[in-house]
Amino acid sequence: MMQRTPALSREPVRAAVAGALAMAVAMGLGRFFYTPVLPGMMAGLGLDAAAAGIIAAANFAGYLLGAVLAAYGWAAGHERRLAIGALAATVLLLVAMGLVSSVAALSAVRFLAGLASAFAMIFTSGIVLTIGLDHRDPRVQMAHFSGVGGGIAVSAVLVYLLSLAGFSAMPAWRVDWLAGALLAALGLAAVARLLPRRERGGPALREPPVAWTRPLAALTLGYGLFGIGYVVTATFIVAIAREGAQSPLLECLTWLVTGTSAAISLAAWKPAERRYGVAAVYVLAILVETAGVAATVTLPFPLSALAGGALLGLTFMVITAYGLQLGRVLASQSPRRVLALMTAAFGVGQILGPLGAGFLAARTGSYVLPSLAAAGILLLAAAVTVLGGALSIKSR
Repeated sequence: MMQRTPALSREPVRAAVAGALAMAVAMGLGRFFYTPVLPGMMAGLGLDAAAAGIIAAANFAGYLLGAVLAAYGWAAGHERRLAIGALAATVLLLVAMGLVSSVAALSAVRFLAGLASAFAMIFTSGIVLTIGLDHRDPRVQMAHFSGVGGGIAVSAVLVYLLSLAGFSAMPAWRVDWLAGALLAALGLAAVARLLPRRERGGPALREPPVAWTRPLAALTLGYGLFGIGYVVTATFIVAIAREGAQSPLLECLTWLVTGTSAAISLAAWKPAERRYGVAAVYVLAILVETAGVAATVTLPFPLSALAGGALLGLTFMVITAYGLQLGRVLASQSPRRVLALMTAAFGVGQILGPLGAGFLAARTGSYVLPSLAAAGILLLAAAVTVLGGALSIKSR
């Protein structure tokens, strides 16, 4: 009689698949689906770049609140239920985006969506990454975070295919949001089935206050500046592509390249990390992203949109993940607190970025000045990090 394979041996695979799907729903759809749908919303609702920036900033404000709340120990023992519940809320809020019209209502929905995506990301990551560490399998982490780029890439194709269908019963951008909700619901069903049950019971350990050092302060400030610089392109790159040419195919390709690049980014940077270390790769990725943000408005069109999307995708997840990793090294006794503080800095930057870029674009009539300003802020982020001594951090 053949023995059945123990369930534990399949656990890393289930965790990796569930994590990738959860990140695709929470981040690729719940958080970043706004970008490919935005040009249609601006045309259909008569929104200018300033209004679009306000709606985007509301989402990042919700994400900031959710990330800070989730970083502490009140949810210990309930992570899986909270992760599934947050994904379910993401589905409902995608539906809501297809039903409301005013800037105030859209901002309120996007605020709640940001809160839900933060909860889903943090609680799912807590389960999935713990399983990866327990099994000493780094592929679990890579698969998990690749879900963000996978969700972005799939959403690009979805919006393009819907543009070819030519719905007449309702505006195309409303159909986009409802279709995104349906796709997210399918992902939710899969995650609910696959995500392992590994909650940790008991009270959370009380951490000491963060011991601030010059490198940690510089890293946190640079991380906040990165939040300003990356989010301008991440929010408006598809609108920039539409500004250059009214081509649904080019808009799709721009966001598809962004998502595909993000999906492979952690694996692509791994050889450089092994050779030079996390800190050096973190700074180098910021510099590469600086070039990408500038490329969106300086290179000839359509190369500008495609190159900008590729360089954004190749860097933003790497900078996010490596920045938090460096923070945990510098504040190893207070990992939850430093996660909350760095996320707060990043979140404030994400709120300021689209607000400032939207108003600048509305005032100047193009995205050139906002994008160049964002590139300058990213360059400042790299300089602050290096001058603060970040390159001396030993992460291994």
